[in-house]
Amino acid sequence: MKKIIVATKNQGKVREMISAFKDLDVELHSLSEFGALPDAVEDGTTFAENALKKASFYAKETNCACLADDSGLEIDVLDGAPGIYSARFAGYHADDAANNRKMVDELAKKDVTSSRAHYVCALAFVDTDGSVLECEGRCTGQIRNFAKGDGGFGYDPYFYLPQLDKTMAQITLAEKNAVSHRGAALRNMENLLRGYLK
Repeated sequence: MKKIIVATKNQGKVREMISAFKDLDVELHSLSEFGALPDAVEDGTTFAENALKKASFYAKETNCACLADDSGLEIDVLDGAPGIYSARFAGYHADDAANNRKMVDELAKKDVTSSRAHYVCALAFVDTDGSVLECEGRCTGQIRNFAKGDGGFGYDPYFYLPQLDKTMAQITLAEKNAVSHRGAALRNMENLLRGYLK
């Protein structure tokens, strides 16, 4: 069984990855199991660059294979913002509530209550021998200025999926894995890992 460190302390992301890779011969562990580790520098200009930087950094720090994601929200009316700054849209130490308030404020500045938007997830796997696997997933929907649902995390309560008539925060984990950007990226990565681990 291949031990893989998931380069996040976000338990929501870890749960999604465990669910997505349940059929692979892998054992996933969170960074939180390693105590105090330095933060990876995420100074890339794209989701893919940041995911690879994180995976490479933590593979070296833990001496284990590492899987990292960089994901975020791109809102059309905001010219793609918050983009790679999604997790820190309202400031470096901002929480979900602060980021969501900032997003709603930015929509108000544009005098709109909703916009076409895209969740993007880039995944990078780096093994201890330097082998690299990379992929991406996207989910298009509508960002709205009011929240619905109490599931998920991040911008999920504001991200409306017209095809389901629900927000990301109103759907089950199985539904989320089927339609989300991370679900798409994880399916792509599952296929890549299946071939790699043979």
